Amino acid sequence: MISPPRILTIAGSDSSGGAGVQADVKTVTMLGGYAMTAITAVTAQNTAGVKAVEVLPPELVAAQIDACLGDIGVDAVKIGMLGSAEIAVVVAERLARLRVPIVFDPVMVATSGAALADAPTMAAFAQLIGIATLVTPNLPELAALGGAAHLAHLAKAVLIKGGHGEGETLIDRLITSDGEMARWEDSRIDTRHTHGTGCTLSAAITTGLGQGMALEAAIARARMFVRAALEAAPGFGRGHGPLGHAAVRL
Repeated sequence: MISPPRILTIAGSDSSGGAGVQADVKTVTMLGGYAMTAITAVTAQNTAGVKAVEVLPPELVAAQIDACLGDIGVDAVKIGMLGSAEIAVVVAERLARLRVPIVFDPVMVATSGAALADAPTMAAFAQLIGIATLVTPNLPELAALGGAAHLAHLAKAVLIKGGHGEGETLIDRLITSDGEMARWEDSRIDTRHTHGTGCTLSAAITTGLGQGMALEAAIARARMFVRAALEAAPGFGRGHGPLGHAAVRL
């Protein structure tokens, strides 16, 4: 196995550094991977919300992917914010023949509440769900994608993130068409600094898979990384602040 593992993240740019490709690069680097990026959109955002979004041309997204795959190569791919249905289709076409783990985080809404995927983009998610090793929706995203049973029928595996659930105990469930394969339960961390948790989790899982870890082990380590980063949040911003990626030592 190549060391460090080559991890390609396909996602949007967050100008404030808390989510998107910035969170992905920090996560991959801290966990021992080599991070590459194909940026789908440029956002002007901070902890208070998304101020502006400029989606890049699908051809440019494809060119970024081709540049990485054609030279350095890749051991695992993480897909985050896509920005348009056309980009979703191009990404699916580029990745369909790859024989490496693919983690798809179906980003629809930012932590601040801003919509990041329209109806046509969500409709185009089906192709990516079909080729992904793992899909990582939160509870609102799961509902928008048709529910657990429907998504498990389409995907190889689904990690249902319970952070939007009620109560002090959060439950994450790994399911397939055969039912629940594993679950993790933890107490809720009382903090408003949660910007980029989904991006960080999916990037951490992708890194683990690129390192040759089994799926459940990669998820377990990724969850520990996110919880440690939440505890180490630097407290920046007036709203949902970023995690403390650089302070994590697992």
